[in-house]
Amino acid sequence: MSGQDLVTLNVGGKIFTTRLSTLKQFPASRLAGMLDGRDQEFKTVDGQVFVDRDGALFSFILDFLRNHELLLPSDFSDHHRLQREALFYGLDSLVDLVSQFLLQSKSAIVEVHFLNQNTQAFFRVFGSCSKTIEMLSRRITMFVERPTALTRNSDSPLVLPPQRPSHHDLLFHCGSDGTAENHAGVRYISIKPDNRKLANGTNVLGLLVDTLLKEGFHLVSTGTPTSGETSECYVFQRIKSPQVLGLSKTPNSETTTMPAPSQK
Repeated sequence: MSGQDLVTLNVGGKIFTTRLSTLKQFPASRLAGMLDGRDQEFKTVDGQVFVDRDGALFSFILDFLRNHELLLPSDFSDHHRLQREALFYGLDSLVDLVSQFLLQSKSAIVEVHFLNQNTQAFFRVFGSCSKTIEMLSRRITMFVERPTALTRNSDSPLVLPPQRPSHHDLLFHCGSDGTAENHAGVRYISIKPDNRKLANGTNVLGLLVDTLLKEGFHLVSTGTPTSGETSECYVFQRIKSPQVLGLSKTPNSETTTMPAPSQK
């Protein structure tokens, strides 16, 4: 390999040596044309191309050019600055990947409001991510059973889904709807994959919390009733771990980016 195949960059005081072909992965980018001498942002000093930009962030840009993937540390928090650097170098595909990372790494919040009132317990679940609410709505089933004296052998419990006031809300309740004298029914809650039918609100709350914990949520705060308040509130948070995002094999065409297969 000749010396002309390599180029040394001084980016904000950090030194990088790479192949010229690596820098020219995207011919339309500003970075690809850095050596033609026409762009005053890039100056050659003592055989090194000096770029007055963030050297630490350039290491991620160079890794992207080498592997056509965006792989960031789990504690990385400079997404907007990295996106700004990608814009400076004219790497539109990298700008798009950082945008996808930002969307995937947003945390999901779930609030569970629980109210015990007489013989019934009421639940309202709010989720910032509608997919979480959709998951819970598929798992939660309400069963209404009439008193034994009024139930024929052929009768089956009435099965009801939880209420969905919006894409982000779930409403359901359990317990006795009244007294035996007025022939009211008892409402049970089942949450898959647990097959139990629970009428006690505290037990249902425990199962709901366990379900959220198994889905990767963490309990971040609790609020118990004080004077003037009637319901308990439990707040859960799940921070998503983005997949490694990569490009298709034709970078010259600035093709649409696609997530790499998840590793499980």
